[in-house]
Amino acid sequence: MSLSRISLVIPPVGPWRAQARWYRWADEVGYDVAYTYDHLTHATARGEWLGEAFTTLTAAAGVTERIRLGTLVASAVFRRPVALARAAMTVQDISEGRLVLGLGLGAPPCELADRGENSTMGEMAARFADVVEGYRAVLDGATQWRGKTMSFTGLETTGRPQGVDAPELMLAAHGPRALAMAARYADTWNTYGGPGSTQLDADEFWPLIAQQAAGFAAECDRVGRDPSTVRRSLLLGFGRVRPTADVDAYLAAAERAASLGVDELVVYSPDSPAGMGSDPGVHERALAQLR
Repeated sequence: MSLSRISLVIPPVGPWRAQARWYRWADEVGYDVAYTYDHLTHATARGEWLGEAFTTLTAAAGVTERIRLGTLVASAVFRRPVALARAAMTVQDISEGRLVLGLGLGAPPCELADRGENSTMGEMAARFADVVEGYRAVLDGATQWRGKTMSFTGLETTGRPQGVDAPELMLAAHGPRALAMAARYADTWNTYGGPGSTQLDADEFWPLIAQQAAGFAAECDRVGRDPSTVRRSLLLGFGRVRPTADVDAYLAAAERAASLGVDELVVYSPDSPAGMGSDPGVHERALAQLR
């Protein structure tokens, strides 16, 4: 068993001219997808500029040729179906079909920054479900739609540009409700382990990922979907498991992830905030051995 995609996150921190070089580099060295954050505020960017996700990806499409571009992940805290579909399909159109639309529950600090509210996890989960289902309704051509927490009506424009396919939909999921959503709707399921996993050492982290993978497979079975038809994506590096520390660590993480049925390994780019940075040479040498 081997990985089908090896990707990285380029946080939208600092001016675009600083980020652009890493998109070009990722394109040249052979990464499959370059992802960016979708946050209004983030603890790792305190006191720094944090760019907007879809605008960043539009710019990235102009400086790259091959690599796919994605959100890891767009936030259901402040994204709503029509506006999300419009932003996503614009990037999909401009990039000539290279978008991976990652979508997740969202972070409480972003909700506070957006509108000064602090929802319960149940409320956030209900909104996440509505954003996913409402987004799909827009792309399917609905002019009106109503969910449990939001709705739209009177939509007179098309859901997508003529001749442009919908992007790959990647859903971030860790708990039972979100895993059920991913099993039903996702082209790709993504996890980083979930809240609390960033404090786990490797001997506790990897069994957690195995448990989540089993839970996801069970949800797929429950909704009558073959788990093998959904790509499994794992983000590493935000916690104590740091695959880009050196080449051996990178290769070992890739092997361990693949053994658990992971299809896509996602790591952080060399110039990442909060100490997640790494030597570009580690990436290049590891990729050369994994390809």
